[in-house]
Amino acid sequence: MTKGAPMLKPACQTYTWEMLGDAFRGEPDDLLAAIGAAGYQGIEITDTMIGAYAGRPGAFAEALAKNGLVLVAFACGSSSGFTEEAALAEDLAMVERALAFTAAFPGAVLSLGSATVMSPGPREAKFAAAARFYNAAGEAGRRHGVTVAFHPSSHHDTLLETRADYDRIMELTDPTLIGWVPDTGHILRGRQDILDTLETYATRIRYLHLKDVDASGHWAMLGAGACDIPAVVATVAKAPNFNGWLVVEEESEEAGRDPAAAVAKNRRMLKDAVGV
Repeated sequence: MTKGAPMLKPACQTYTWEMLGDAFRGEPDDLLAAIGAAGYQGIEITDTMIGAYAGRPGAFAEALAKNGLVLVAFACGSSSGFTEEAALAEDLAMVERALAFTAAFPGAVLSLGSATVMSPGPREAKFAAAARFYNAAGEAGRRHGVTVAFHPSSHHDTLLETRADYDRIMELTDPTLIGWVPDTGHILRGRQDILDTLETYATRIRYLHLKDVDASGHWAMLGAGACDIPAVVATVAKAPNFNGWLVVEEESEEAGRDPAAAVAKNRRMLKDAVGV
């Protein structure tokens, strides 16, 4: 680790359970228990999986402490894909509620999902709408004292997949207002040179999502795919605004069969790969 770099810390994202859809019958406490038992120190939870703790940061803080966890990030999305101009006011109202919740956890980041195309229209207009939303959300975060970042993905109809897409959204958004959560799996699925992308936009990095894919872009367990985890972590560790959190997220078929076992396996793999 570079001199002056933050200490690396392992965390887990709850989308591994969310991707099960209606097949998941548990509660947020089940996620906290599984993630804490696996040896993670932090959690990134989504607005979908927060469940009964929505709007109740005090109760959620108690549940985190019970499982030896801290909140790394609160991740939020919208049915607008953040690209519908008519939904801007509604989306920013959601951001205000999310910021009020996130602000109760010192150091936690509000992570906003990938801009996604939800209706016909010019791509440049979609980029402009997404940038207006992200910049306004970042300004709201500044008022609340909460760091805000966006998280590009490679899922269906995403606006942010290729390097050209990343270049455009970075150009349109204010680096003093809105950060970036790079996701190794999504970057690789976008056929990008991952280390070059990370180095080019290093100042925008707030924390890291670690996922793996095979050579054809299918999700793989961490360490079983094409991601050079030690090289990625070494690169991100040098980023000046990186807070040290390595957030493992798993979307593979193996995780779909047993999420708790999969995230525990990834925790062991992360320790073997980078000593964290």
